[in-house]
Amino acid sequence: MSSQIIEFYKNLEAPSFLPDGVEVMNPYEDNSVMKNLGAFYSNYFSDDMPRVMLAGINPGRFGGGLTGIPFTDPINLQDTCGIQNDLDKRHELSSKFIYDMIKALGGVEKFYRNIYITAVSPIGFVMNGKNLNYYDIPELASKWEPFIVKTLKIQAGFCKNRSICYSLGQGKNFKFLQRINERYQIFEEVRALPHPRWIMQYRLKRKDEFISVYEKALWEFL
Repeated sequence: MSSQIIEFYKNLEAPSFLPDGVEVMNPYEDNSVMKNLGAFYSNYFSDDMPRVMLAGINPGRFGGGLTGIPFTDPINLQDTCGIQNDLDKRHELSSKFIYDMIKALGGVEKFYRNIYITAVSPIGFVMNGKNLNYYDIPELASKWEPFIVKTLKIQAGFCKNRSICYSLGQGKNFKFLQRINERYQIFEEVRALPHPRWIMQYRLKRKDEFISVYEKALWEFL
């Protein structure tokens, strides 16, 4: 499976449509990113195990948009996943929650053997120097929908377990994913989990409680 995933990211091409002021963030055009990505997926996904998909929104500048690996900042890529890298070592909030959760659920080897993390849009966006979510501009979400559907279908094929997909985010990401799934029947069911950044930014004191929410949702797949 690892070679398929690596080829998927290597060949990602962003649609041409962009609203005024919006820039694409495609880390997979960088050779050093692809080197780190290749090492990560070769290490944790060189098998044919069925996996459940967790789908975030789109890569952010200091997590997946920097490393190329969803919800993985340079520190977790190196210290937790064992992938040496030359990136600026700083934590990203969502990544910190994800890897605290992964540790609580048994560690990276167990987790990634059973779970595949991606984003509804595998390519990110920046506007005025800040992260932009694909759904923040309705026309962007509408124009990019065929691309999103295509890339989700391809990745669902990697996962093999199409019984459920978890949206990371209980609001607009979940509603968008639900809607396209109803139309295109990519998964049997879509459910939602609280978004890691929301937890870390607004509910930090309850982080352990939300890790338990993830554990309850995912334990049967681990």
